[in-house]
Amino acid sequence: MKVSNPSDKGLQERISPSAWKTLVILSLIATMVMYAETMLIPAIPDLIKDFHISYGMSSWILTAYLIAGAIMTPISGKLSDIYGRKKMLLIVMGIYAIGVSLGGFATDIYQMLAIRIIQGIGMSMFPIAFAIIRELFPRSKIAIGQGVITSMFAAGAVIGLVAGGHLIQNFGWNATFFSIIPVAIALLVIIARFIHVDESHLLANTGQDKANAKNKIDVQGAITLTVSISAFLMALTMVENGDDANTFSVLGLAIIGIVYMILFAIIEKRSSSPLVSMKVLANKIILPSNILIMIVGLSMFMVFQTIPVLVRSPSPLGFGEDPLTTSNVQLPFALVLLIFGPTSGFIIAKLGSTKPIIVGSIISTIGFADLYLNHSTELLVSVNLAILSTGLSLTNVGAMNVIMLSTPKQDIGVSLGMSTLIRIVGASIGPAMAAMYMQTHKTSLPGVVGAFPTADSYNLIFLTATLISCASIGLALVLRRQLGKTPVTN
Repeated sequence: MKVSNPSDKGLQERISPSAWKTLVILSLIATMVMYAETMLIPAIPDLIKDFHISYGMSSWILTAYLIAGAIMTPISGKLSDIYGRKKMLLIVMGIYAIGVSLGGFATDIYQMLAIRIIQGIGMSMFPIAFAIIRELFPRSKIAIGQGVITSMFAAGAVIGLVAGGHLIQNFGWNATFFSIIPVAIALLVIIARFIHVDESHLLANTGQDKANAKNKIDVQGAITLTVSISAFLMALTMVENGDDANTFSVLGLAIIGIVYMILFAIIEKRSSSPLVSMKVLANKIILPSNILIMIVGLSMFMVFQTIPVLVRSPSPLGFGEDPLTTSNVQLPFALVLLIFGPTSGFIIAKLGSTKPIIVGSIISTIGFADLYLNHSTELLVSVNLAILSTGLSLTNVGAMNVIMLSTPKQDIGVSLGMSTLIRIVGASIGPAMAAMYMQTHKTSLPGVVGAFPTADSYNLIFLTATLISCASIGLALVLRRQLGKTPVTN
């Protein structure tokens, strides 16, 4: 029997050149997707005009994408556990490439919604990407890998903020899709050629086991989850639209969502191969980590919904600025995420996950609290957004690291799929909450067409976010206590 020595362990803890190469490729994918989404948002007014649709109908351009992504992330995670990470990454990336290639050719809202659903399916590649990082990186270095990928989301947002307005103004909204086609095709080729993942554990599925693998997808669970998430997101969309006539519809959709979520939980507990492992989800370490991730998603998209309205609303209700200034005000938020993403990964690799999570939650709370108290100038907003993004980055990377280290290897695809799903749910709630406050607290100005959110709406938004961030501090402390009681194992 071979006896290991400290030098052998040191070698094992090094990140291999192949792992770094894979990390670069996966980071480019993250950059491309966030670039595409950030660039599309400024084009929504153009889509409303070109497709002759209402503002309510236009909201489905984002909602359809979220529904597809929310449903497919746990499914893709499960499929990657059965059929292999690289194979599923190629398939999902291919679906996304088809979606972005067709996007620029849409001529009506129904074609656009179908295309956005295809793109949403492609979003489910990210739990697969994080699972690949977990397998390629040494245990103590996992936070570095996933921190770099997370920061590349911010890189895509930075590029989108800088380039989006100019591209749409000079070439039209179609160009936001056309510009991504060569990148998506190139990444497909690069993934096929240069990403190598050891999936020898799949070889165990031989004979009858391999034949039964095709039957391991939880169809009933997928259907009930689809209905539940769709109903909740449709209800949130109706609330966001602020239509009082839809009160009973919202209530009905919420009830449908609750009923089907209960059915989903029952089905998953009875399933021999569940889409979502209730045992993993209910883990005393994984559950608070997932709630923290949901709060991060909620906070980020609440900012994305609120700040552009504040900056572009006419004075004295807002700053009365143009789209370019709006991008500049938000740019520090994305830049700090870009810089601090990999930095937080190194911090977690050195200090562990719990301390950065607690510090990150406190910093996020300070950022939102200062936004609540001081958002009277563009500079104050930008500075507070930079503070906020620092905290969110630490919390997000730390919580994801805890989840990856606490989940058994055979369940990692499903677990990361659940985490992505929970983040998307939070991302859906954030804009809806902000829009609800802005819809119920608005006024008009003499000589200006339209109604705009009042100061009370922004105060309520930032106060609510502050209280939610305070709750994240409590969750972080609970997580530290649980980790102290239960050692993290593979």
